[in-house]
Amino acid sequence: MNLRGGSVIAVAMGVMNVTTYGYTIVAARLLGPRDYGAFAALMGVLLVIMVVSLALQATAARRIAATPDHVHQIERVILRVGLQAAAGVGLVCLVLTPVIDRVVRLESLGTAALTAFAAAPLTLMGAQAGILQGERRWFPLALIYIAAGVPRLAIGTGLILWRPTEFAALLGVALAAWFPVLVGWWSLRHPRQPGEESEEHSTRALWHETFHNSNTLFAFFALSNVDILVARNVLDPHDAGLYAGGLILVKAVLFLPQFVVVLAFPSMADASAARSTLFKSLVVVVLLGAVTSAAAALLSRLAVVFVGGAQYSSIQHELWLFALLGTVLSMLQLLIYSVLARQARRAVLFVWGALLAVVAAGQLADAVNGLVLVVLGIDVLLLLALLGVAVLHGQRAVAGTVPAASVGSRVPAAPGAD
Repeated sequence: MNLRGGSVIAVAMGVMNVTTYGYTIVAARLLGPRDYGAFAALMGVLLVIMVVSLALQATAARRIAATPDHVHQIERVILRVGLQAAAGVGLVCLVLTPVIDRVVRLESLGTAALTAFAAAPLTLMGAQAGILQGERRWFPLALIYIAAGVPRLAIGTGLILWRPTEFAALLGVALAAWFPVLVGWWSLRHPRQPGEESEEHSTRALWHETFHNSNTLFAFFALSNVDILVARNVLDPHDAGLYAGGLILVKAVLFLPQFVVVLAFPSMADASAARSTLFKSLVVVVLLGAVTSAAAALLSRLAVVFVGGAQYSSIQHELWLFALLGTVLSMLQLLIYSVLARQARRAVLFVWGALLAVVAAGQLADAVNGLVLVVLGIDVLLLLALLGVAVLHGQRAVAGTVPAASVGSRVPAAPGAD
């Protein structure tokens, strides 16, 4: 990828992250710990649901980059699958409204139902973004990322100022979710020239790969968001709101180097460059995380302003731990995408194990700092396990015992490759 394209994506994702987390700061300040805790929990649920969107993006990008002669077929099929997935996810969320209301302890079915109306367009956006990423059309992809952040800040802030409730905050997210879809539609509006056709890129094949990618990403996003649900159930509402404020910093650090994933993913699918790309990318993520963690420790008074102000001063001296947790999660995210690039599907068992460990061990926490230490410790163990898998896979690839990942979704990289 050229330097210009990388700069465009980095800037666009920076704008998206700044505006997205600008909105969380606005929500934290205007809603207060109790209502913001509910909103943060809903956003955690929504992030987990969005794994379908990210799985569609990974499926489309990997296949188009690997077989550009089939771009006409892949684009047509992935958009069809994206529409089906968007409708299905929206319907499932609507049916599960009472469950979401009970798990998040909202006492508002209307607020819980808004999750469905936000999830549907966000799912379709993934299919559109994957096509543009696979074709390396960086400028329209950058516009999608910008449209995913700026309208949320503008519309959501207006709604919260009008009515400072978690319902208004989530309504802003749901309305703004349609803007990137419109950008994607505009970018892909011109019909493609017919190209080669293959059963390897059939609707069934793309659904199959998307399902496995969703499983892996669902495990990761469930792991990175389950702690707020644990906090809502083991801590009192005020402390759970404080923990949610700390998670603003976690998510900021997690998504700060997200552009690295977008840029590195195509190369990680190339067996000859996968190992070096992964470890160079990890170095970049570690450096960014180290700077952020140090800043949170040395400038804790400024950091607490970032997470919501004086209402969250009780966690001021623990913010560096939240930044460290975000760094570990960003490293895990990169390793998860290396798993998708290799189609090394059994590695996801480690992630599911870590998720269960957080839920079980988190029940023993009775304070904010205790819970963050539990989550951090388990995530570090998972990081070491996935690093071990990556090293072993790299050694096998160098030795020539692991072939490159197949394009088709029905065939993994190699028996036992993960």
